Amino acid sequence: MRFRTVKRGIRVGLATLVLVTLAACAPNDPRATVKTEPPATQSPSQTQAPSGPPAPVHPVGDPVVIASGLDAPWSILRLPGGGTLISERDTTLVRELLPDGGLREAGSVASARPNGEAGLLGLAFLTDDNADGGIGWVYAYLSTDSDNRIERMSLAGPTGSHTLGAPTLVLAGLPHASNHNGGRIAFGPDGLLYATAGDAGNPANAQDLGSLGGKILRMTATGEVPTGAEANPFDTLVYSYGHRNPQGIAWDSGGQLWSSEFGQNTWDELNRIVPGGNYGWPLVEGQAGDANFIDPLRQWSTADASPSGIAIVSDTIFMASLRGSRLWSIPILEDSSTGEPTEWFVNSYGRLRDVVSGPDGTLWFVSNNTDGRGSPAADDDRLYQVSVAP
Repeated sequence: MRFRTVKRGIRVGLATLVLVTLAACAPNDPRATVKTEPPATQSPSQTQAPSGPPAPVHPVGDPVVIASGLDAPWSILRLPGGGTLISERDTTLVRELLPDGGLREAGSVASARPNGEAGLLGLAFLTDDNADGGIGWVYAYLSTDSDNRIERMSLAGPTGSHTLGAPTLVLAGLPHASNHNGGRIAFGPDGLLYATAGDAGNPANAQDLGSLGGKILRMTATGEVPTGAEANPFDTLVYSYGHRNPQGIAWDSGGQLWSSEFGQNTWDELNRIVPGGNYGWPLVEGQAGDANFIDPLRQWSTADASPSGIAIVSDTIFMASLRGSRLWSIPILEDSSTGEPTEWFVNSYGRLRDVVSGPDGTLWFVSNNTDGRGSPAADDDRLYQVSVAP
């Protein structure tokens, strides 16, 4: 991650909506009533075009606070039963969101060792009635003293009283450093687990197919290399390579994988991921026009993005930006290209780490001002909710 001075102002978004810079959120800002509908790929307020992909959506109205008092939150995990878990990088706690907006400790990840950008990072969930007496497995991407790894813990108890069981190792030995650790994990439409692994400060890792650094990885639920019809392109865990520090992954309605990625000094990226694709780092950064590599579909100045988590709602990519202190929306077009990006809430809530689809036509995102690089306000960090509509 980089330290630079933000110089850009606010641009006008959609022609039908004038977006005014919002004041920094105060402790008495309006709070949302926490809804517990399970995650859904399409919410009731999102419309389908008469033919073709879903109609793009964008934020409507001002965000409201769902919860506050988080400590360097990293990943928002909405559970199928309607609950929500949030990982905290430096405390290594997994917090559960309560209906009144309160937070409780569901468990901790004892083997995580915070250090700079390292610590407890991404979360994912797999429903499994045989999960050591629980309802499923919570997966965690974490940093130890010597590596990055993925562990899973059974999830027990009802919503509002969830607890995590003892950890089981899924994958160890990912390159590790105080920065460029990647850290996002998610189960894809194929039922396999995907993970973003950074180059761990060694750019050569990204082009080395013998290294798991600088890659997007794809594995079974127990960390094995997929076989048969689901085999990976190199018969290893590597799904794509040439990445610097990817921290966002999500799938559109057609099952296409997308990823956001931190650049070095010039360009941050949004990539459409194909199996076996080489995305160029460290040989190229951004759209190089070199036939040996796959160019990003979109790129941003590092002052305007520094992207982390992404979510796709109604075939619209929403991208949380850290240094850029804004939320980007990017419509996906029928030919799998992208429309013009629009920026939202510029400098209104500080650094944004993750974004997910919320219940009933909403979007949830979390600020990350307490990570040592932001300027936290009272009660930071916060989880926000905003409505989205075509």
